[in-house]
Parts: sequence; C-alpha cells; structure tokens
Amino acid sequence: MAQHNAFYAQSGGVTAVINASACGVIEACRRYPDRIGKVYAGHNGIIGALTEDLIDVSQESDETIAALRHTPGGAFGSCRYKLKDIEAHRTQYERLIEVFKAHDIRYFFYNGGGDSADTCLKVSQLSEKLGYPLTAIHVPKTVDNDLPITDNSPGFGSVAKYIATSTLEASLDIASMCATSTKVFVLEVMGRHAGWIAAAGALAGQGEGDPPHLVIFPEVHFDRDRVMARVEESVKQYGYCVIVVSEGARYEDGTFLADSGNTDAFGHRQLGGVAPTLAGMVKQDLGYKYHWAVADYLQRAARHLASKTDVEQAYAVGEKAVELAIAGKNSMMPTIKRVSETPYQWRIEAAPLAEVANREKLMPREFIREDGFGITETCRQYLSPLIQGEDFPPFENGLPKVAHLKQVRVERKLPAFTI
Repeated sequence: MAQHNAFYAQSGGVTAVINASACGVIEACRRYPDRIGKVYAGHNGIIGALTEDLIDVSQESDETIAALRHTPGGAFGSCRYKLKDIEAHRTQYERLIEVFKAHDIRYFFYNGGGDSADTCLKVSQLSEKLGYPLTAIHVPKTVDNDLPITDNSPGFGSVAKYIATSTLEASLDIASMCATSTKVFVLEVMGRHAGWIAAAGALAGQGEGDPPHLVIFPEVHFDRDRVMARVEESVKQYGYCVIVVSEGARYEDGTFLADSGNTDAFGHRQLGGVAPTLAGMVKQDLGYKYHWAVADYLQRAARHLASKTDVEQAYAVGEKAVELAIAGKNSMMPTIKRVSETPYQWRIEAAPLAEVANREKLMPREFIREDGFGITETCRQYLSPLIQGEDFPPFENGLPKVAHLKQVRVERKLPAFTI
C-alpha cells in the first residue's frame, strides 16, 4: 500500500502522561515506514491544523521522542478550542481537509477528552462527505476519568496518586499541629461534574478516623448544615478535620459553590475557589482556624510521582491508535479493559467514537458511601490498582530531566486562515 503522512495533536487540559501517549503514537508510526511517511504535529492542537502550523516530528531523534514518555505538559502545545457544528462552521472543517490534502495527511490522531472525541468524530464524518480518505482515531486522555466505555482514562491514575499522596502528607502535618494551631485543612481538586479525583483523596485513609474525614463530590448535593456538623464532629473526636473537595461541588439547585460566572472555550462554567469558600464557611460557622490549598496545575503536572500503571496505559493507547489506523479502522478510540482485579490485569480494546463523543461517566452511586462523605470498599478496589507502581523520570542536577524538542516547522503551502 502507498505511504502517506500522519497528523497528531493534543487537546484540552494536559496530563502528566499525555506525552507518553504521544510517544506511543510516534514510535508506532515509525514502525510502519512503508505505510506512514512523516508525522506532523499540530502546534497548539487543532489550531495548528487550521492555521497550517505544523511541526515536523521526523526531525526529532529517537532519544528525544523516547524522553516524551517521562515529560509532563503537552510537548506540541494544546488548546481549548472546540470545532462547532459542521453545517454552521463548514469552512473550518473544509480548511482541515485542505491542509491534509496539501500535506498528504491520511491519518489523524487526536489526543484528548470528551470534546476532542467529538471533534475527531466530526472530522471523520466530513472527510467521508467530501470524499477524502482520512482515518481518524481518538487517543483518550483526561484527568477527570469521565470518558465512557473505557475502564479508566489515561491521565487519571497519576492525578489520583498525587492527590492521595498529598492528602496523606498534609494530614500528617495538620495532625502534628492541631492541638495549638490549625484544626481544619481543605484541599481543592479538579473535577467539574465527576468526583473521581476527589474520591482518590480518600485512598489516603485506611480505616476509621483516618483522614480525609470528608470528601465532597459533585454527585452529592452540598448541604452546609450537614457538612459543618461533620466537620465539628471530626474536630471534637480526632482533634482536626481534613476535607477533600471537588471544584464542582454544588448545591441542590445545581449552583456551583465556586461559580466564577465565566465560561471557557468549550462553554463549560469556569470554576475555582471552592476551597477558600468552604474554609470561610468553617470559620464563620465554627470559628476554627483553617488552612486550604488548591492542587490546580500541580496535580496534572506531577510526572515525578506518576503512576506506573498510568504511564504504561497512556503509552499503550497511543500505540494502539496507530495499529487501529493501519488495520483500516476509522472513527475509533482505544479503550482500557480491566481483565481481572487480583492480580490487576488489563488490555487495550477499541470503541466506536459515536459511542464516546459527548458522553460523560460520573461516579456510580455504589462508589460513594451512604452518608455521601467518603468512598465505599467497591470504589477503593476500583481505584487502588490505578495508582500502583512508580515510574520515576531520570534526574539531572537534582531536577527531572525532560524532553526538549526542536519543533521544526513544516513549510506552509496554503493561504493564511483566520480562526
């Protein structure tokens, strides 16, 4: 069969292991020189394709590409930019096809979450309508763990490990100081609609009385009186209280505790500040001294503490994406299938993008404790394997050694395009 080029891009919020998926895609492409010529990466995600701002990945050495496996962030630049309805914004989709034609791109690998799956599906549909042979494969990624069908989302296991570790370590700090100082510590974690990351904080506690004493999920309506009563009970019983709260915590009417009033490029409500909001309630209602922290970018950038399981799975879905494309599969997403619990085993399968796009996997009710403030044993059994193993990056001069790409640009062939 003829040789054609491939396009790879990263989308949405990055993770500690999204570059491991990039590594998987690129290394797999290099194993099929008779089918895949060059790999072009979109600079800043799909925007790179629209503006014909392409990076020639073939200019990068094997050593540099291998180093992506232990480098956090998005090596080629990511973006929050959602392609809208095909009929309303057809010119954008047609521009993509024009760029792909100009550079003989027949393989499209889009690495992102639910919105990216939707984009990948639309690109596939339009290429079919326009009669341009393009194989589109979505490479899954999201710290939120909210992609459907797949057992878990690459990127989540490392965030879960970081949050569980941070909760454990901060809890030891406050426990040692609570007699004369801080009584309440609040850790805010990501998760707009799904409480998977908040649930991971509960892994820090092994038994009755172990912190965190409260986990506040988006899936459970926030009741100020109930929460404050539990905080007070915890302080009286244990001397202190540790709370892990999702940024998406909300009242019964659906209002977020920390709604900024703004939206992001995907149309999602922008959140932030639930930790100080909750801490303020503690001060106002109970008078306790408090500290709060927002994990924010730290939780998704902490490659030094990545889960080995997560790294391996992130690489594997990237590799599988190429294998699916070479096999002629189109509009698909590699998925992770849990084969057994003890010992934990998994394999990579695939699902049609039509069953993935615009669908969100929330925490099952059986994963949340009956009182709504913690996780069940079933949830613990699900989460625990995902944080197992360490895959430390190499260190140089006391700091993690990361990949440094040349990012050589491909010569433009088309007129400029404004997005």
